[in-house]
Amino acid sequence: MPLKLIPPRQGKTPYWSVRGTYLGQHVDRSTRTGKRSVAAKFVRLWEEEIERGEFVTRHELDFAAAAINYMKAGGERRYLTPLINHFGQTPLRQIKQVAIELAADTLYPNATAATKNRQVYSPISAILKHAGPEYDFKLRRPKGSRGRVVTRWLWPEQAEAIFAGAAKIDPEFEILIRFLCYTGCRISEALRLTCNEVRLTESFAYVRTSKNGDPRAVFLPPHLVADLANHPRGLERGDGRVFRFHRGGGLRNHLNAACALASGLEKPKREKRSGQPVKQAHGLDWVNFHTFCHTYATWMRRYAGRDTKGLVGTGRWRSEQSASRYAHVVPSEDARAGEMLPALKQIPRHSK
Repeated sequence: MPLKLIPPRQGKTPYWSVRGTYLGQHVDRSTRTGKRSVAAKFVRLWEEEIERGEFVTRHELDFAAAAINYMKAGGERRYLTPLINHFGQTPLRQIKQVAIELAADTLYPNATAATKNRQVYSPISAILKHAGPEYDFKLRRPKGSRGRVVTRWLWPEQAEAIFAGAAKIDPEFEILIRFLCYTGCRISEALRLTCNEVRLTESFAYVRTSKNGDPRAVFLPPHLVADLANHPRGLERGDGRVFRFHRGGGLRNHLNAACALASGLEKPKREKRSGQPVKQAHGLDWVNFHTFCHTYATWMRRYAGRDTKGLVGTGRWRSEQSASRYAHVVPSEDARAGEMLPALKQIPRHSK
């Protein structure tokens, strides 16, 4: 019989299933979705896989194993749990465009395109790339996936105030955010960095695995070399991590407290029950760890004179398209032609 949708069975499964035979291939598999409209797409997907000869039993590398390999190699763990639960032991070569679109609709039915891209498309793409070129393909992102691109950075005096606030909280934390600001590294890259990957005598650090999948040689400016040389725990610790922190609420609380101090407020107090600091509204409450990456790019444009190609040349960005978002932070040569406009006589203004 052809492939048919089997409705959820109360007390057994909340999901629709697909059952039947198509071109001699028997199918009896859960769609792992309770929405009929989404489940119907699986019928079309699996029929197409059977027609191409790609509907196989699970004898090869599956998604769960590939995701574990990716995480063991230092890949970003965030957002992976729902994806592993969704795909489970699905063979990796069955995960194509339609399957990824179905996963996004199933896991985040009411989310924006930007959220689906961040939490489904991007991590799956990273896992497929890590698994090998035979699994990688040109993935089409959902329309509007870039969302509203917001690029906010710190002026030097703002960064200096945050560094001063961080020093009052934890000297090692201050060095961490200075490192982010002067190298453009992501917080995950900085926290994975080990002492034997830093050579202060050569102003050098080596990021073995960056988000774009490529290793990166990082230049350490002289003042950052001095900061690292004065690391509270030193750097003679072999393969020990340079920074002792872990991603999570505690690290974010450190940054929030530093920003509060930079804004002239007292360090937020912790509530007795939750242990979380009381939130305070202040002028720097928009700052997060990625703000320091934006600050690095902006300072490289404004103060170091690097253009878009120069930013790509640092190794921090893979393409000019991704680095071009910082073009607006420096007036263009055409905009500077404004100084040639006629200067008219100013009208005297009298204060009352």
